Amino acid sequence: MKPLRVLIVEDSLAFQKLLTYIFDSCEDIQVIGTALDPYEARDKIKLLNPDVITLDINMPRMDGATFLENLMRLRPMPVVMISSLTERNAAMALRVLEIGAVDYVGKPKTTTPAEMALYAEEVIRKVKAAGMIKVNALVQRLANRAEVSNTPQKATPAVIDKNSPASSDSDKPSSVYENARRIIAIGSSTGGTVAVGTVLETLPTSTVGIVIAQHIPEAFSTSFADRLNKTCKLTVEEAKDGQVIRNGHVYIAPGSSHLTIKKDGLYYVCRLEDTPPVNKHRPSVDVLFNSVAANVGRYAMGIILTGMGRDGADGLQEMKEAGAMTVAQDEKTSVVWGMPGEAVKLGCIDEVLALNDIAGKINDYSV
Repeated sequence: MKPLRVLIVEDSLAFQKLLTYIFDSCEDIQVIGTALDPYEARDKIKLLNPDVITLDINMPRMDGATFLENLMRLRPMPVVMISSLTERNAAMALRVLEIGAVDYVGKPKTTTPAEMALYAEEVIRKVKAAGMIKVNALVQRLANRAEVSNTPQKATPAVIDKNSPASSDSDKPSSVYENARRIIAIGSSTGGTVAVGTVLETLPTSTVGIVIAQHIPEAFSTSFADRLNKTCKLTVEEAKDGQVIRNGHVYIAPGSSHLTIKKDGLYYVCRLEDTPPVNKHRPSVDVLFNSVAANVGRYAMGIILTGMGRDGADGLQEMKEAGAMTVAQDEKTSVVWGMPGEAVKLGCIDEVLALNDIAGKINDYSV
């Protein structure tokens, strides 16, 4: 098997050397070149025809997002963004994922041997995953987003204006805004920030309560929720410990905590846990799904979207055995058909659907 041919686009020579050292330690990856800015990268892509590009956001002469947008329009290929994980970079990072980047890795904050070993493992894992993605999958992903963005949405009767005082958070639901008696749990990873947005953006405010575990850096989860809240009819927010789950609301797991669902009298509530990572992730999809299986059972629906690895597959099986409805995104529309594919292998999926069909299934369930 030929090694994965990688082009590093990074304006720091020191970090170029670090990435080269990391990739040289893996026999399955070959660094075929480096570029200090997008203009040099453009020439190197034409000359070297890499399989994967690593790209920084903050670049001289042209920022990484602008370069990526041009690249995806003219020559789609797998790109892993590698840049500083900061709140200031969060909005830009989410934008590059929407434009077409496969995944995002931060730059290391410390250089202890143990932490650098974990960092190298993460970078190699994500670049390898990017190398498995076919160009037509990237094109399909961009087409999915364009289809959702350009499709006029039918007017749907709102339960309540999400910006009204009655929809604000409190210890118990208001008499106007009904607490959730059924729950939809969604899990996703690689490609998931875009997939989640595609699913949520067409849903009406009458949708039952939704909880989501998306593998995302801690610095990005608040911005991710805020970004979705601006584009959705639903109220989307980062989950808080003890928060009552309401219909018409979406609760995103913070990037540093597991999200679980517990029963508190008549209400379902969010619980955040700082227990160790599961399947190398916190939040973990398995942790969320397992809690929904145990506490919500047959009054739940589980959905597993695009993602690398198998986090969520076992939890979805638990949900299925507890009587919940289960759905997996299909291979054609997934950026990486790891997590949904593993769930399908377990035989715990009721329906395998294209990404743009999942919102319709949620609508049917919410009636």
